[in-house]
Amino acid sequence: MNPPNASVGEEGRLIAQRREKLAACRRQGFDYPNHFARNAHAGELVALYGDWAPAALEGRGIEVAVAGRLMARRLMGRAAFADLRDFSGTIQIYCRSDPEGDGNRNRNALEELDIGDLVGVTGSLMKTRTGELTIQAGGITLLSKNLRPLPEKYHGLVDPEQRYRRRYVDLIMNEETRRVFLRRSQIVTHLRRYLDTLGFLEVETPMMHPLPGGAMARPFVTHHHALDLDLFLRVAPELYLKRLVVGGFERVYEINRNFRNEGISTRHNPEFTMLELYQAYATANEMMALTEQLVRSAAEQVMGQDRVTVDSRELDLAPPFARKTVVELVAEYNSGLEPSRLRDAGYLVQVMTARGAQPQPHSHAKEAGTLLMELFEETVEPHLWDPVFVTDYPLAVSPLARRAADPFFADRFELYIGGREMANGFSELNDPEEQADRFRSQLKARQAGEEEAMSFDQDYIEALEYGMPPTGGLGVGIDRLVMLLTGRSSIREVLLFPLLKPA
Repeated sequence: MNPPNASVGEEGRLIAQRREKLAACRRQGFDYPNHFARNAHAGELVALYGDWAPAALEGRGIEVAVAGRLMARRLMGRAAFADLRDFSGTIQIYCRSDPEGDGNRNRNALEELDIGDLVGVTGSLMKTRTGELTIQAGGITLLSKNLRPLPEKYHGLVDPEQRYRRRYVDLIMNEETRRVFLRRSQIVTHLRRYLDTLGFLEVETPMMHPLPGGAMARPFVTHHHALDLDLFLRVAPELYLKRLVVGGFERVYEINRNFRNEGISTRHNPEFTMLELYQAYATANEMMALTEQLVRSAAEQVMGQDRVTVDSRELDLAPPFARKTVVELVAEYNSGLEPSRLRDAGYLVQVMTARGAQPQPHSHAKEAGTLLMELFEETVEPHLWDPVFVTDYPLAVSPLARRAADPFFADRFELYIGGREMANGFSELNDPEEQADRFRSQLKARQAGEEEAMSFDQDYIEALEYGMPPTGGLGVGIDRLVMLLTGRSSIREVLLFPLLKPA
């Protein structure tokens, strides 16, 4: 994180100088004050008064008190200028030597400050000769000392590893980073408001579960000492949300943190955010329609357009999203296949081997439905650029979904955009006896070595026995949605503090 062309020794020297300045300030009574009363923000002042004529502005005598970080300073003889930035934007500060007033004191104070210091400034609004809105300083107060020099101005903090490890510096230096996380917040707010208007109720469910469930994933394990009980960080809130549907909450959603003990990549972080919702008396078709509305409305309302750019390629979210089955897509991207044999495990193993995609070693992978999805992930998924709902997933990989008319498949879909899975939804299985049979099959898979197979959740079966209405469910990856709408290629770019190996 050192400034380019500066040695560690040079940085140490600068830190030592700043510590000496802090010690001098302490001797003069400085103690990190907390009494400065800010009454204005930089960006708001520029928006309100930036177009005013100089005479009109100065005639009003508008006094303001702003606070923020000193980002630049220009000493020009008797005059001195500085750029002060807060969360809303940047405004220029001006002071001039004036033996008969406070000008000398303010200019000296500005000269003694370091780039990165947090300061409070009081003064009156004015315009410079170039027409820039400026605060003529009447008082400058040091609020917090910057002891570590910021990265060099023009090159900034560009190394990705350092940006992720020291996100606080990244946010200070990179406007684009700040913009991405502002957009993230706005996207989440939009999703909440949209669902609220549709009558959905936001709820909170446990993050520590006695059994891992709701998704096929390897969980993190923790221990509750008072109860001497192993617990699992949730891999999904699904089974708890569907318990609420049983209880009579017919439209519920949760924007939740999930934890899956899996690898780290540009698309995966062990801790991630999902929007998960359930609607009684709805089907997978209605969930697809809702998914499309959520994605498109977020693009239009938050980003201001329905076209996004991903990996230098443009995507248009305006046309209706296509719908294709898993089998159709596998046949489309694997020439020479015999579609009628895609339920034959032996044939699928031959196809995968011929294409260099070896099936997973555990025995559960030998099921035709599981092998079909492995073939899909290897040969189809990366090519799904334009928005498409992939439907009719094999039942073998959909243990919580309702059977389709053809029992080999589930009434399930996933949304792909830009080669990434964005959402997963289905008509929910509400038959307690069939769900119990599915859980038993998952137990067999676990015993055969499949670490991501689900547990048998007896309490959930009992909940279903009270009766759950026909229900549609949907999960949307918030991190991937933000990646899509902001044009980021790595999930680390949309997580404030992604998980990293220790430095």
